[in-house]
Amino acid sequence: MQIGFNLPVSGPMATPETIARTAQLGEALGFDYLTMTDHVALPDTSTPGYPYSTTGEFYSPDPGHRMEQLTATAWVAAKTSKIRLVLAVMVVPHRPAVVTAKMLSTIDVLSEGRLVVGIGAGWLKVEIDAVATTPFAERGAVTDEYMDAMKVIWTQDKPVFHGKYVNIEGLLTDPKPVQKPHPPIWVGGESGPSMRRAARIGDAWYPIGSNNAHLLDTLPRLEAGIARLRKLTAEAGRDPNAVGVVYRVKRHAYAAPPATDGNRKLFTGTVANTIEDLAALKAIGVTAIDFDFEGRDAVKSSEDMKKFRDEVLARL
Repeated sequence: MQIGFNLPVSGPMATPETIARTAQLGEALGFDYLTMTDHVALPDTSTPGYPYSTTGEFYSPDPGHRMEQLTATAWVAAKTSKIRLVLAVMVVPHRPAVVTAKMLSTIDVLSEGRLVVGIGAGWLKVEIDAVATTPFAERGAVTDEYMDAMKVIWTQDKPVFHGKYVNIEGLLTDPKPVQKPHPPIWVGGESGPSMRRAARIGDAWYPIGSNNAHLLDTLPRLEAGIARLRKLTAEAGRDPNAVGVVYRVKRHAYAAPPATDGNRKLFTGTVANTIEDLAALKAIGVTAIDFDFEGRDAVKSSEDMKKFRDEVLARL
């Protein structure tokens, strides 16, 4: 099982010095990958309807102060040497498919094959209305077509793709990604359409357990979600075990009441509970898990990462 951490590309820790230092610290501590989130424009409010917390607020402070994801990923690639770089997740409709395919290929080449393309259709209407050139209501269809087009661009010497949103023929789009056939695709989201997308094109399904509309916050709920994924993958004509499972943890080792199904929420309680949960998730087929050490204080964040290395990683 791989273990990752979220790199602070938003909020008060999102400065060049802190981003570089945190990425390099994570690499030195032995984390397998780092993650970077994606928003371009957020409402000027503390509660924009974030679906992954009980209050609707972002976990990190000042989320509107945020580096652009792909630019930051290329920059972090130059500041590190071996840690994998995960888009967690890239909102696919934000950027035109041909341009995005080129940017991602460039990052994969410059990082010498360290990119993982986490994807999602997006949830914030006002942002997509402002940023994308396609309608919010069509974001799922846009995401599916953009990804199909990108895979063609990455794998064909002379790519040809004609769809509703993307048309390309007779153009060269090199360089191709270092990773073959393309960088791994981790599909975020917990809804039915997101899971069907993961089953159809994903190398991994990449849910967050705390989505209030589709909770995966306890072991039985996550087991049921994985069972649904396996069924959908078979229905998509693939080996049911072809899609890995990556679990994103916003918080860990904290006191919390039981979940609404009566079970302990995953990664709540003690450090011992965290280690117990890591073993349990590995046993049910989870292939990677990432944790969030973001906050207001870069020193405390670094100390928390070192403590996690000593208390958790060293005991796995």
